[in-house]
Amino acid sequence: MILTFQDLLDALNQGDIVVKPIAPGAIGTNSIDVRLSKFMCIYEPELEGNLEVIDAAKPCNVRYFEIPENGIVLEPGEIYLGSTMEYTETHKHIPVLEGKSGVGRLGINIHATAGFGDLGYCGHWTLEIFVIQRVRVYAGMPIGKISYHVPKSMPEVGYMQRKASSYTDAHDPKPQPSRLYRKLNANNS
Repeated sequence: MILTFQDLLDALNQGDIVVKPIAPGAIGTNSIDVRLSKFMCIYEPELEGNLEVIDAAKPCNVRYFEIPENGIVLEPGEIYLGSTMEYTETHKHIPVLEGKSGVGRLGINIHATAGFGDLGYCGHWTLEIFVIQRVRVYAGMPIGKISYHVPKSMPEVGYMQRKASSYTDAHDPKPQPSRLYRKLNANNS
């Protein structure tokens, strides 16, 4: 089951879902809108011979920047990590993040694979943004929407308490680069 408007209001009022700050009109028929924060980063690949490479087995080099007031033009062929302005918590529901239709119609994708959240996640969402054509984006623009689903049962341990969880420090609104290297290196130890 998915939460609809009144269910979302009830879950927010009961503290089962936290979304701060909520923009006026952000609660829809079955989702809550989220906005693009001013914080972004891009990967800075290392040189391997003549090729620029991001190595999944190593911590990634990133360059953080803030979106200026007049926006920033995103370029095809680049992945930008952004984040939501909103800090979220979900204690009894499974969150799913998707792009807004107006964003998709501009050729902006907000996640490559990580739209399905974890029950118990607390933090700002990191967005994996890539574009099909050049598009100017702005801090504060509506970028996505989160729907909340009712689980069949509750896990014994939520996301933030699991030792295997990679992004438990998402209270900072800056996007978080890949930490896949931790799992790769743990498997090779």
